[in-house]
Amino acid sequence: MQVKRIRNQAIFSLLLSFITWGVYAQPKPAYSVGGKIIGRVLDSATGQPVEFASVSLALQEGDKEVNGIMTDDKGAFTLTNVAYGTYELRVLSIGYKSVNKRDIVVSKTNSTINVGDIKLANTASKLQEVVVATDKNTVEYKIDKTVYNVDKDMTSQTGVATDVLKKIPEVEVDVDGNVELQGNTDIRFLINGKPSTIFGNNLADVLQSIPASQIQSIEVITSPGAKYDAEGTAGIINIILKKSEAEGINGSMALTGATRLENGSFNLNARKGNFGAHAFLSGNGQLTSRTLNNINRSGQDTGSTSSQLIQNGPSNFKRDGYQTGVGFDWEVTSKDNISGSFGYNYFSNNNDGNVTSKNIITGPSGAILSEENDIINLSQNAHQQSVDWDLAYKRTFNKKDQELDVMVNSSIGTNYSYYMQTEQRAMNDSTISGSYGNNPGTNKETDLSVDYTQPVSENFSLETGAKTVLSDINSTSNVYLLDPIADDYTYNAAQSSSLDYKSNIYAAYLSASFKLDKWLDVKTGVRYEYTQINANYSTSGNVDIQPYGMFIPSAIFSHTFKNDETLKLSYTRRIQRPNYNDLNPFVNAGDPQYVFEGNPNLQPEIGDKIELGYNKILKKGGNMYFTLFYRDNTHDIQPYSTYYPTYKIGDSTYNDVSVSIPENIGRETNIGANIFGSIPVKKKLNLRSNISLYQRYITTGFATGGDISGFNYRLNLNATYKFSKTLTAEAFGNYNSTRINAQGTYPAFFVYSFGIRQDLFKGNGSIAVTATNPFNYYVNQTTNLTGDNFTVVTTRELPYQSFGFNFTYKFGKLEFKNEKEKEGDSSEEN
Repeated sequence: MQVKRIRNQAIFSLLLSFITWGVYAQPKPAYSVGGKIIGRVLDSATGQPVEFASVSLALQEGDKEVNGIMTDDKGAFTLTNVAYGTYELRVLSIGYKSVNKRDIVVSKTNSTINVGDIKLANTASKLQEVVVATDKNTVEYKIDKTVYNVDKDMTSQTGVATDVLKKIPEVEVDVDGNVELQGNTDIRFLINGKPSTIFGNNLADVLQSIPASQIQSIEVITSPGAKYDAEGTAGIINIILKKSEAEGINGSMALTGATRLENGSFNLNARKGNFGAHAFLSGNGQLTSRTLNNINRSGQDTGSTSSQLIQNGPSNFKRDGYQTGVGFDWEVTSKDNISGSFGYNYFSNNNDGNVTSKNIITGPSGAILSEENDIINLSQNAHQQSVDWDLAYKRTFNKKDQELDVMVNSSIGTNYSYYMQTEQRAMNDSTISGSYGNNPGTNKETDLSVDYTQPVSENFSLETGAKTVLSDINSTSNVYLLDPIADDYTYNAAQSSSLDYKSNIYAAYLSASFKLDKWLDVKTGVRYEYTQINANYSTSGNVDIQPYGMFIPSAIFSHTFKNDETLKLSYTRRIQRPNYNDLNPFVNAGDPQYVFEGNPNLQPEIGDKIELGYNKILKKGGNMYFTLFYRDNTHDIQPYSTYYPTYKIGDSTYNDVSVSIPENIGRETNIGANIFGSIPVKKKLNLRSNISLYQRYITTGFATGGDISGFNYRLNLNATYKFSKTLTAEAFGNYNSTRINAQGTYPAFFVYSFGIRQDLFKGNGSIAVTATNPFNYYVNQTTNLTGDNFTVVTTRELPYQSFGFNFTYKFGKLEFKNEKEKEGDSSEEN
């Protein structure tokens, strides 16, 4: 049934594309009259295309709008079937000042009008000799994505990537740094549009180690088209690091000192003529902080006895990381461009603590049969690093929007984790057990892609391409057990293991963009991905995993009304393959009562989503956006815990153990809405708010759980007040409700922050003071978990309060070359 549904969706998408080809690719009749107007819309500061800008045409006399279109991803537009006359051209895009061009005359002798490049500007600030736009909206809604401009976010500047993400509409971040998009954690994260193995191990650690001051913007794509990899059932989040496209030598630096977080970043850019280069270095450190933990677990064995485990104790945690990289962009000719980059990332964390543990066994009558009081000393640390590089070639042609792109990128990651634990009797401090384990591993990925765009007619274009993704994961776990009598650790082959996991993905896609009845913009397509997996585990040898193929259809329908309103309807199918951590069979028995291990037998998760969005641009720079969505995931991957009175790991047996393993739990359906508004209340005050609401339904195949449902919501409010042109204050508050999962609930929480910034050096620098949770040192978190024969209540008090100071400075001389000068650099033909 599933295969049949996939086949039908694919056939529908292909038929729609080819039918449209037949309708719109027909030659125009020779007797057609009227003209056309062509042009391109660019950002006045960076020279980059402004995609999905609204271009409308009105009669100069009478002010009646007679035609309209949106720019494509190259910023280009073509208005066809324009009757002879005199017109005014109006260009509008969120975050930019509108531009009107008058006295455009279309006549029989001059029927094709090229208005050239129309540059949209923002309120400007001066950087030495150049005018640079800086007043772009913090949140920009485009047809296929939401863009969050980080430099406009004051209170996040002293923080990290997760501090930025929690302010983006439809994105949720919990206090541990775990990210959800529309209630789904299966997100495809990219850096500058490219994948990295650094995201495959511990995503929360990585996102909490990237300084916010190093991020230029974050793009959120909830309905990716056929051109994008199908990975990530929630969608795509693309983190774009700072880089300047302007000519000259320029750069920026940022330093932050705080009571909880410290970070810094440095960027250097150089461009002369047709060649540009950039380099960056950034680092982050979370200072040692103490979390207070309490766990109360009640369990029932298969007989008539029951157990209660009570654990209390603090843990000390710290984190650090840094990133560096270089890149270049070479315009070999006016039609050929080569670009590349090389980057290095390193992240680490350390967690030490001790726990007092009381384990009580009771009989049927409630009488205590035994009671053990122990002290568990635990130390854990992990680090990961990656080397990423890419090389890209772009070829344009004489025909507008015809383009060929070829790219190869590779990421080589190395991961290492370690734990050591000892258990002592509280009465006499005698050590009764202990172990330590290390888990080195590598994660390699190489991608090769080819993309081609072919305009068929003025209102119809095709995109096609192919991609190969080659992945290789290797992991070894070495476990050593303590002999209390000899006071020595010996290697335990029964508990040690290794993993060799290779995955090859071959993909191809076809998509079409066209206009229906001059009213509806359509982009539809289908992607096919074929996956081959070869897995070898030391405990079971080669595992026979059958290759599988899947069609991934997608479609976006949109219309822009004359009064700055846009309506969008989209459908996408996505896939979530298990990641490194999910597959890794390493058994982490750092706490012998709570064991964690991976599951190399996981199946990929499949997600289908329908989304309806409405955007309204308000006067004076405000905007509102409403979204309704329906998402259905099958083979949903979630961690699942089971209680065992006795549990055997290798040749060792542990008593009263909870084991957490990622499982394909069944089906998860989410139906929700998102409301976003940015409203300038007065000239100096702007309010920005987001409300996310969704109902979650979970159906599992496990004895405990069955059908589960719950309502989840998130509210936030951001207020910005400008005391003067150089002094700005900001306040932010965010509340996440209790959220359900397959076995219980995750806790609600509330965080808030304040900041004030003073611009210096004529806008080239700034100082800022920020405070996060200034009136609450801890954020209290209570998690409830229920299984077949146990319940667990976990309470944590996490230190979240922070006071910080931030300094930024921009330097260098910028020059912008106009388009005519660029065209004059080369006269080569296709």
